[in-house]
Amino acid sequence: MKPHPEITFFHSPNSRAGITRSLLEELNVRYDLVVLDLKRGEQRTPDYLAINSMGKVPAIRHNGVLITEQPAIMLYLADAFPEAGLAPAINDPLRGAYLRWMVFYGSCFEPALIDRSYERAPLPQMACGYGDYDSVINALTTQLAHGPWLLGESFTAADVLWGGALNWALAFKLVPESNVLREYVERVAARPAMQRAAALDAELAEKQAA
Repeated sequence: MKPHPEITFFHSPNSRAGITRSLLEELNVRYDLVVLDLKRGEQRTPDYLAINSMGKVPAIRHNGVLITEQPAIMLYLADAFPEAGLAPAINDPLRGAYLRWMVFYGSCFEPALIDRSYERAPLPQMACGYGDYDSVINALTTQLAHGPWLLGESFTAADVLWGGALNWALAFKLVPESNVLREYVERVAARPAMQRAAALDAELAEKQAA
């Protein structure tokens, strides 16, 4: 493992930040962990709001650069450590699709899931940047059906993001149960780095609960 002590990772177990921890483990880099207890409201303290005014995790600081918003963090990290091979290079034909699906997560998938979770009536498609829930799910499922990974044969940071997001969405029944989605989630979760991150977070959550 190469030393990169300049990475500081602001994290809380049982949160979306677990996906960023999975990426850090896939990248095989060292990081300093700053743990927040969300139930105690530590993400709303003045010190943390100075890091992320939205009061959310994850956030990272790398070489003096502060990055928030999970897809942005993952895009940054995968490019910062190209030796891991988790981001197509600028001149790689897969780069466009990679960027599309990294952005699709926050711009389409999350809003559609919030609509479904709160049983909100869909907006007219022309007035809604992501169309509607069914369009989002159909686009994602169609892409994943080509498998084994989101971009076909190449495992990337996008799979870390989507494997974690879909695992959570399936657990809370916010996406339809299907072989395509379930098998994809299981393939991602079976990777050693993903299992390592899950075990570290389970241990951290247990300590925090105590």
